Amino acid sequence: MKNAISDGKTINFTATAAVASGAPVLLGKVVAVSLGAVATDEMGVGATEGVFELPKVEADDIGQGAQVYLKSDGTITTTASGNTLAGKAWAAAGNPSSTVRVKINV
Repeated sequence: MKNAISDGKTINFTATAAVASGAPVLLGKVVAVSLGAVATDEMGVGATEGVFELPKVEADDIGQGAQVYLKSDGTITTTASGNTLAGKAWAAAGNPSSTVRVKINV
């Protein structure tokens, strides 16, 4: 197929701030997980599919399959207001816990 550009599993981005390897990055309404550390104003590559263990709001009690959102500080929450849809919780993560497994962009 001559018009295929990419399989859509990764996306290139320019970091607007330093990004740690494995950190979520919001690109418009697309959540990517950085495949490596990226310095400010440098190009990086992020995964756009898969299940990742991401930092969460510790007090949130997230059930398996719950819709979850990315806050501007890079943490996952169940609060929709003011946040961007990140995907679905792949496993439950109760209060207190600092991480949750998320299938991104679903």
